[in-house]
Amino acid sequence: MALPKIRGLTTTKSTKQIPIYIVPLSQKKEFLSSQSSRMQTIAKQHNWNEAGRILFFRDEKANIQCAAVLAPKIVGVYTLAHITEMLISVLDESIIKQGFTLKSFKADDSILDNIYIGWALSCYQYDSFKKSNKIVPLLYCPSKVMGHIKAQLESIYLVRDLINMPPNILGPDEIAGFATSLTKTHKATLKIIRGKQLVTQKFPMIYEVGKGSDRDPCLIDFTWGNPKHKKITIVGKGIVFDTGGYDIKPSASMLLMKKDMGGSAMALGLAHMIMSYKLPVRLRVLIPSAENSISGNAYRPSDVITSRNGTTVEIGNTDAEGRLVMADCLTAACEEKPDLLVDFSTLTGAARSALGFDLPALFSNDNKLAQDVQSISMLCDDPMWHMPLWSPYKKDILSPIADINNAGSNPAGAVTAALFLDHFVTSDTKWIHIDHYAWEQTGRPGRPRGGSDMGMRAMFEFIKTLK
Repeated sequence: MALPKIRGLTTTKSTKQIPIYIVPLSQKKEFLSSQSSRMQTIAKQHNWNEAGRILFFRDEKANIQCAAVLAPKIVGVYTLAHITEMLISVLDESIIKQGFTLKSFKADDSILDNIYIGWALSCYQYDSFKKSNKIVPLLYCPSKVMGHIKAQLESIYLVRDLINMPPNILGPDEIAGFATSLTKTHKATLKIIRGKQLVTQKFPMIYEVGKGSDRDPCLIDFTWGNPKHKKITIVGKGIVFDTGGYDIKPSASMLLMKKDMGGSAMALGLAHMIMSYKLPVRLRVLIPSAENSISGNAYRPSDVITSRNGTTVEIGNTDAEGRLVMADCLTAACEEKPDLLVDFSTLTGAARSALGFDLPALFSNDNKLAQDVQSISMLCDDPMWHMPLWSPYKKDILSPIADINNAGSNPAGAVTAALFLDHFVTSDTKWIHIDHYAWEQTGRPGRPRGGSDMGMRAMFEFIKTLK
């Protein structure tokens, strides 16, 4: 599987491309004073005053000379992503095909970079199974800028593509296949453990969760970078489809369960950014991938499984499978004492009840670390919210016959799930757990309904700050 092709941007310049001026709201008067009286009249007639508003300036024959957009003081990647949809809805296809080019009127370069990214994200579409595609307006992007933003866009497109793929197309082997392709591109070292080898190599909980499926579970494990640099380990949940097992989900809850591998997509996307930008880190990525199916060989409620670190786990619910596969990986990650351990997991519906679809729950065993990550997430238009790793609730996931239960009666399910994972993280390891939805529920400019990256860009920006 190759990296996805970015849509909506071109590095080829043409004289036919229609200029779009990006004008900070504070510079509106100065911009208009530099334009013709006709353009000033048009702006006045259309009450061009609001940030985000696009205005088309036409000549006497109604041909578009240029467009202008008022930009607020802070422009994130999604702030002006609505521009492309507006162009498609207002302009004829023949005009759209001419293409566009950005012109800055005293707008910062960072604003323009975010507009290029937002433009490309608004042009994303997963159309592998469609006969026809919607029109995509092309924006000229200088090669220098494209070189700077390309890996970010590839990573976000990759996350969306992987999550959007039907579960009959994307299984553990296919995720492993993409990881193989990615590691070859970046010359990383890859190891894949499949099927019953998981038991002999001490990843028993991954095997238990996946053994009920005809598609063998696997662990994807790759490393990259200078061993002398800070050790960053990323773990991504890769449940390619979750029926709930014997604690089967109702049909309505199963409809989106192809997205239960969203954590693995996020881990791969973040890894691609880190490796593409050659951050000075020693990176390790662990992805446990399995299908939680029902069969005569599937694990059951009340089973007791011995994990990699020797903890015995009573199965209170087979639909709480994600924390099982993640636990073995967190144990393995801590064995080499990373400087930072991050996991992405579509783990609980309780996190959605607490924070809704758009805001991932952020947990950590280091409050300052969590607050630093949250602050960066707000600045880069990729928000997360710090939730408490409330240790008194640990009693609610203890088992009368084993060390711990994978489910509990406490309604704070996101917290107890995080506490379950915390049990497998050594106290001296700085750890961040991101419980995310991985799905855009309704669709917004730049974020079509479907697979969605959540927290990935924020973690990249945070890792960039590490010394």
